Amino acid sequence: MDQKKFYITTPIYYPSDKLHIGHTYCTVATDAMARYKRLQGYNVKFLTGTDEHGQKIELKAKEAGVTPQQFVDNIVEGPKGVKDLWKLMNISYDRFIRTTDDYHVAAIQKIFKKMYEKGDIYKGTYKGKYCTPCESFWTESQLVNGCCPDCGRPVEKTREESYFFRLSKYQDWLIDYIKTHPDFIQPPTRTAEMLNNFLIPGLQDLCVSRTSLKWGIPVDFDPKHTVYVWVDALTNYINALGYGSDDDSLFQKYWPADIHLVGKEIVRFHTIIWPIMLHALGLPLPKQVFGHGWLVMGGGKMSKSKGEFLTVSLLEQKGYDPLAYRYFCLQSHYRKALVFTWENLDNAAAAYTKLIARIAALDPADGPVDQEAMKPYREKFGQQMGNDLNTSMGVTALFDVLKTKTNDATKLALIGDFDSVLSLGLLEKAAAKRAEAAQA
Repeated sequence: MDQKKFYITTPIYYPSDKLHIGHTYCTVATDAMARYKRLQGYNVKFLTGTDEHGQKIELKAKEAGVTPQQFVDNIVEGPKGVKDLWKLMNISYDRFIRTTDDYHVAAIQKIFKKMYEKGDIYKGTYKGKYCTPCESFWTESQLVNGCCPDCGRPVEKTREESYFFRLSKYQDWLIDYIKTHPDFIQPPTRTAEMLNNFLIPGLQDLCVSRTSLKWGIPVDFDPKHTVYVWVDALTNYINALGYGSDDDSLFQKYWPADIHLVGKEIVRFHTIIWPIMLHALGLPLPKQVFGHGWLVMGGGKMSKSKGEFLTVSLLEQKGYDPLAYRYFCLQSHYRKALVFTWENLDNAAAAYTKLIARIAALDPADGPVDQEAMKPYREKFGQQMGNDLNTSMGVTALFDVLKTKTNDATKLALIGDFDSVLSLGLLEKAAAKRAEAAQA
């Protein structure tokens, strides 16, 4: 019998600088859900990656005195780059896509041309407001005090020849789809935001190319135009599976995605632009887009655009175990904001240290493992983890195991099962602590 399939994705992150702890928060959540589904016996495909084009990276590379490709290569593949970070944080992705990958570039050009030939993309002139840090176009009515509603920075007027995607053509279809598919956007508050703030007031056609930008994917039939960064980025979810290539077997196997887990600030791209693009291409939509709460610091979202951010490397330099930060992330429920303060992190790090000490105090020889005694705890853990991405209850299950009256070998076996999902390195760190105590 074929395994049940499960395709889960993070957003692809923008490597204009080292990734901050908010990016890590989202990725840890996605990783825990992917691990949980593997434990359930699913054939999981877990995708993450980097969104490497755009004006901001072009400017950053110029400031650094390197080419844009050299700049992103260093951020992604270099020392303490994105891939090193995910290794440090025990991220178990199955595939990592970079939008500079050759296969992605080729797929984007095919997709753009297909939508143009269908009449869903047309040439015009863009006049309006643009936020370079967020790579976003805005209408006058969407600005907040004349500034970008996402990052709060000033926007610039722009006017240039562009290609446009007919978002407005599919507006009524999308409104009906969202209303008849209540699980498509989660949590429900995000649904109300998309309907009331964007769809019901009316969609404008989307600018999907720029002539003033060179660092990006050229439109192959009109190469003075560069594909707009969000069209480039969103299609990663299908291009990573081989969509439009000579071998699309992974696409046929795993699409549609079961869940796109994204920060709430990019829900509108994933629930308006992305589903309309897929519909225009004749493809099924992802089953769910889940917009999790932000990691907030000092009352606001942590943001590279605002210049206010911490990295896991900086936490490590201050003496924090990276897996203590993973524990901090897993203690949260993803419908809510995760409030970062040094006190909160210290409390989580202390709880993590005490948890390891309690596990280290267990005697592996106190057995044998009681499989019957394990069953109700496994069932409870599955219910907790399967309940709305509730990793906080998954962490609580560890303490429930430590309180049970079964023998230590059974407790250790259960903790090992649960840690295959939470991936906090509990058994390894506990064993090291035991060995250290034995040598003392």
